Amino acid sequence: MNATINLENKHFPVLLNELISIISPLYGGTFIDCTFGQGGYSKKILENKKNSIIALDRDNDVLNYASKFKVKYKSRFNFYNNKFSQINKIIPKDKKIKGIIFDLGYSLNQIKNPQKGLSFSNKGKLNMKMGINDLSANEVISNMGEHNLIKVFKVFGDEKYSKKITREIIKKRKEKTIKVEDLVEIIDSVKKYQKTKIHNSTKVFQALRILVNNEITELINGLIFSFRLIPIGGIIAVVTFHSIEDKIVKFFFKHYSEQRNTSRYLPEAEVSEKCFKVVNKKPIVPSIYEIKQNPPSRSAKLRYGIKTRDNCDFSDFRQKFKNLIEVEGLR
Repeated sequence: MNATINLENKHFPVLLNELISIISPLYGGTFIDCTFGQGGYSKKILENKKNSIIALDRDNDVLNYASKFKVKYKSRFNFYNNKFSQINKIIPKDKKIKGIIFDLGYSLNQIKNPQKGLSFSNKGKLNMKMGINDLSANEVISNMGEHNLIKVFKVFGDEKYSKKITREIIKKRKEKTIKVEDLVEIIDSVKKYQKTKIHNSTKVFQALRILVNNEITELINGLIFSFRLIPIGGIIAVVTFHSIEDKIVKFFFKHYSEQRNTSRYLPEAEVSEKCFKVVNKKPIVPSIYEIKQNPPSRSAKLRYGIKTRDNCDFSDFRQKFKNLIEVEGLR
């Protein structure tokens, strides 16, 4: 799920220069690219022959790009076709990792692929599976109960018309299997008099993608396991593209970079140690020039933290987003 693209169908890793300056690959080291995609970030890091990359991606379609990297960079590049929530099972703990990067966007190839059914511009079967999935959007739309479907659209899409859209879906699915174009038509029929800056189907499709790919749990686990994997001084950097992702990442870095009471019943002096050093309090966003070159990058936000201690209790991290995790569990 790497890098957005501009309207000329060119591949642009978002905030590339900013991310490279943060992880400082100039002096050499091993880096993990958790969302390899077409390899934009990995390629830039590997320009320095002192660097090596361990790359992950759940999408089978990136295997062709990964194999070309392996031929070119040999032992400096290793690829795993796996979800980044499995990073702790793939990378040995004694491996010295200088930085771990996540780009949570979708590439042009993924969006345009009709088999994936990620875009409301496509036609055909609803899918949205990014790889290593046990659920498709077709199964959700065809089988999920009304109450749960409403909740998914409302929580993951912030869709104001979730009830009306769901009721129309329930009616339509009794007649036929709902395809991409049918779902778009249903949403348009409900929102036909509404004036919005975004496409009518954006929120519903976002909600389905999150649910189908278990994106909330994936991200939370990926961040926690990444922290445990890197040494003190290691960097975790994440590029997000929508508000739910950014809330999770913001909390992860902000909450664990501030001294706070370990319990509300303890005196103010008794505080837990910080797990991260956060240099930039606000997210790094694309420049006006980058947005002109690559309009989809306008929603990107880059946040990062530098690990400052070995052990950290992330129970309150999971608790903070318990509601999102529970909705994802409806799948």
